[in-house]
Amino acid sequence: MIEQRKKIIVYTVGVWDMFHIGHLKLLKAAKALGDLLIVGVNTDALVKEYKGHYPLLCWEDRAAVVEACRFVDMVIPAVSLEKDKLLEEIDADILVHGNDKKILGHDYMIRNNRRVVYLPYTEGRSSSTLRKTLKRYYEEQIRMESGRA
Repeated sequence: MIEQRKKIIVYTVGVWDMFHIGHLKLLKAAKALGDLLIVGVNTDALVKEYKGHYPLLCWEDRAAVVEACRFVDMVIPAVSLEKDKLLEEIDADILVHGNDKKILGHDYMIRNNRRVVYLPYTEGRSSSTLRKTLKRYYEEQIRMESGRA
């Protein structure tokens, strides 16, 4: 009889606003760690709650973009920063995040003899940086149009 091994389930989560090369690199590396990559996309309300502003793109658009990535097997809404219950429900073997900060769920994974992998943060590439750049660009255009440049 052929023994079937359990598929290795990898989970990562984020806002995924203004999808960029840092997002792509993280998803590609996360997929390489296991068999099934499940990606949480933070809901608009959750982003507003912890960042103080809504994402530029709505949840449906962000989820569709992430889901279209060939490395992603499943997209689910992330409705809370707390991850322990979700990690248990999906039976995640590996939790992945950028190495810019410790992710909630880290302690749960370690307590349950599961892995947490922090992948290199793509320096200078973030949705926050893009948002600030767009704001500066827009403000510059307004100044130029009003003759104050």
